[in-house]
Amino acid sequence: MQEFHKSGNIRNIIFQTGQFDCAAETLGSRYNSQNIYNMNPTDIHYYIADWALAGNKLNEIGNCLWYLNPFKPDCSPTFPSNGSGTFHTRLGKHCFYRPTSKYADT
Repeated sequence: MQEFHKSGNIRNIIFQTGQFDCAAETLGSRYNSQNIYNMNPTDIHYYIADWALAGNKLNEIGNCLWYLNPFKPDCSPTFPSNGSGTFHTRLGKHCFYRPTSKYADT
């Protein structure tokens, strides 16, 4: 299991390969037009980031570790593909997943 303290800081975690698609300039060898370099954050975006970094979380999300936008109406029952997360809820376009017992083996 990867330990976050080994990553050094939040920037290293965010830019770690496979963590956040928006931090990648390419996805599947194609240009990612929805990357962070094309975004113009506003005050609300900074507020939300500060709120989350202060340890706050949405009750609906609970202890979910993963989320994704599947770009389809249904959420997969597990995520990631190794089955270490199980579907918990959907908020808007995003599916949220809680860790399973398999997560301890990752």
